[in-house]
Amino acid sequence: QVQLVESGGGLVQPGGSLRLSCAASGSILDYFTIGWFRQAPGKEREGVSCINRGDGSTYYADSVKGRFTISRDNAKNTVYLHMNSLKPEDTAVYYCAAGFIASLDGAYFSSWGQGTQVTVSS
Repeated sequence: QVQLVESGGGLVQPGGSLRLSCAASGSILDYFTIGWFRQAPGKEREGVSCINRGDGSTYYADSVKGRFTISRDNAKNTVYLHMNSLKPEDTAVYYCAAGFIASLDGAYFSSWGQGTQVTVSS
């Protein structure tokens, strides 16, 4: 129902920065919470960050708090994830998803993008 497309992934050195983008079809940010999730090989999916509909409240996993920032541009129907001070353990496929409540649990999100690879390596 909701189409999401991630972009901005790539290869970056430890300590570097990347900005991921999640472009949504239509004007949906008033209706959906948007979350960022990641999954590395051999590891379970991890909720990274979420921005709530309406008031725009933000939430972060402890593993990224202070390094990552989620934001939105309603006019562009786009949510961003600014990633600073990247570490090798941040290497994963990053997904954005749309749901109904602010949560870092992927079970509450019904629409998912295709993912974008982030690799942090020297």
